[in-house]
Amino acid sequence: MSALAQWEERITDFDQIYAEALADAKTQPEALFKKAYEGAVIATSYAEILLNRAIRQYGRQKEIGYPDTAYHLPVILALSGEKVTTLEELIPILNRVRSQVKERYSFDQARLCGEATLYAAEIIEVLHYLDQDEPKPSPWTGFISDPDVRRYGIKLVDWTIPGQAVILGRAKTSEDAAKLVSELMSKGMMIFLSDEIIEQLLEQDMKIGTDYICFPLGNFTQVIHAVNYALRAGVMFGGIPGGERHNQRDYQHRRVRAFVLQLGEFDQVKVAAHMGAVFLGFPVITDQELAEEIPDWYVSHTNYDDLIKFAMELRGIKVTSVDIPIPLNFGPAFEGETIRRADVAVEFGGGRSQSFEVVRMVGIDEVEDEKVEVIGPDIDEFEEGDAVPLGIMVDIYGRKMQEDFESVLERRIHYFVNFAEGLWHVAQRDLAWIRVSKEAKAKGFQFRHFGDILIAKLKSEFPAIVDRVQVRIITDPAVVEENLAVARKIYLKRDDRLRGLTDDAVEDFYSCILCQSFAPNHVCVVTPERVGLCGAVSWLDGKASYEINPSGPNPPIPKGRCLDEERGIWESVDEYVYTTSNRSVDGVCLYTLMEKPMTSCGCFEAIMAIVPEANGIMISTRESSKLMTPVGMTFSTLAGVVGGGNQTPGFMGIGRTYVVSRKFIKADGGIARIIWMPKELKEFLRQDFVERSIEEGLGEDFIDKIADEDVGTEVEEILAFLEEKEHPCFTLDPLM
Repeated sequence: MSALAQWEERITDFDQIYAEALADAKTQPEALFKKAYEGAVIATSYAEILLNRAIRQYGRQKEIGYPDTAYHLPVILALSGEKVTTLEELIPILNRVRSQVKERYSFDQARLCGEATLYAAEIIEVLHYLDQDEPKPSPWTGFISDPDVRRYGIKLVDWTIPGQAVILGRAKTSEDAAKLVSELMSKGMMIFLSDEIIEQLLEQDMKIGTDYICFPLGNFTQVIHAVNYALRAGVMFGGIPGGERHNQRDYQHRRVRAFVLQLGEFDQVKVAAHMGAVFLGFPVITDQELAEEIPDWYVSHTNYDDLIKFAMELRGIKVTSVDIPIPLNFGPAFEGETIRRADVAVEFGGGRSQSFEVVRMVGIDEVEDEKVEVIGPDIDEFEEGDAVPLGIMVDIYGRKMQEDFESVLERRIHYFVNFAEGLWHVAQRDLAWIRVSKEAKAKGFQFRHFGDILIAKLKSEFPAIVDRVQVRIITDPAVVEENLAVARKIYLKRDDRLRGLTDDAVEDFYSCILCQSFAPNHVCVVTPERVGLCGAVSWLDGKASYEINPSGPNPPIPKGRCLDEERGIWESVDEYVYTTSNRSVDGVCLYTLMEKPMTSCGCFEAIMAIVPEANGIMISTRESSKLMTPVGMTFSTLAGVVGGGNQTPGFMGIGRTYVVSRKFIKADGGIARIIWMPKELKEFLRQDFVERSIEEGLGEDFIDKIADEDVGTEVEEILAFLEEKEHPCFTLDPLM
């Protein structure tokens, strides 16, 4: 039986989601289905022309692929399982999908035409990368690399990004385009743009690009990069092997909450592409009057005033918005915004002035609810570019508030401030560095608005523990200095408390199943000495989350009976992981890389991998994703090995700070096993790493015995360096 025949025979339960769409219709929208057929013929024929031209020019064995991805051609890999690497391999694939484009006007056939169009677009686009990375006139993104897919992984799985909007075509006016995209940004949506709307937004000086979770893909078939982004999410986070076509479509429909907005007029090829979206479970909404609709799947809505609301409701995306009384746009789309020195109205910290922020638990009589007090000059009293001292003091009363939650809430200041357009925040505590842009100042931003943001977000996101909030914004240098001493005493007290939090000293670990919204079989086990692999969930975060929401994503795991202290095996942990992973993982060893390592979703900050030749391990990070590593794989390729809930001995995703934990692969020899890591990670960890090295008897210069990219990325180069530096890996017991 041919591959096509097998596909056509495999009408599964998934296709029942379309069954009711036209059940009551007296006539089928055959004219619409005819356009889908004609569009698929045009798309696949165009792909054939370009493929034949490329073969004549480069030869059948010419290697092809997108830059910085471990997933080959993601549409083809996800749907058929074929790992295409040469032009020759595209020939039978294109012939196969062309044969499923039949002049038979039904909804089922239209979806198959849509699938063929997705394949054709992927083939057309990858041919643009034959010689080098496709030229991308700013701000076009073209293909979106694996690191950028993973960059937003945690926001996708915790629903900070509630869904994805793919916008094609041209809005009625540039102002309308800006209004629609601004509304989507304010709701936290991930946005993909194709065709003339990109130029419309540029006319309106809209901030678009990767940092704003608003990807201007390009024109025509470049919209396929929204599709291959979504399909990689299924492979990366969902752990769906390539070729499981039915499961991939089911995953897309249930977990990747996307819809397509078609603005302006469109032709047969666009209709075929629309049917490709419907094939994956994504509805299409157009601003054009349609002679024929498919209820719930292919519909018209001409009113721009509630077009976004209509589209989100159709896709089942619900967003609970909080009204924040500030003159700036607010949402996760602005978290990646960069404010350069030339654009700064005023800044705090960053080595140019003193800055700190602190959250304190106080009694009910010590807080005046929703009071914001500014102590010192306001923004209008400074010259542009001034560096100003700043203190942000947040006092919280809550009946269920605990001192352990202070640091958890304090870290949220970073996110809340960054969500405001025109504000930029890095670091925390007395190292906080904040910038306010000239544009934000021109819109009327005042220092009290810091307080308005924090009050609104703390109350809305932590209602179970936050009852009353007051905020003081201090810019008077003397008062900043006075309260900095108060804040540092609080930091010291917390640090002393945290030092006493060890795996041995607590009765419970905490799980994190937040990522199961995207990675159904992954379970994180968070302990005092092992941060979650995303780096965002500590043991205290898990504890606070459970106190706030007992039915939420961080249930406790009572430690109970320890089966193996050295490898970190607890009976209760194994039972919990087995049950909660849908019985796909029968247990984990918390302190070893080599046996039943913890699974990974795809949001990890770093990846460890064994280097057998050196009897050690290497570590790669997302920030160094383009570096080749001693195991012959980049971060992206490694991520394909460990992501999606896989349990792969010798490989494991981790949070960066786990490296300096006393429990870091304790059963394997700890940090003495590290033989290579990027310079960037060395510098990030240096102070804590040196302290741990001394504590382990490795000496304060041990970090300099670890190879990095300056030494090399080939095993032979690294071995020579390690031998010269007398790295201890050669004296340790064999890992394998």
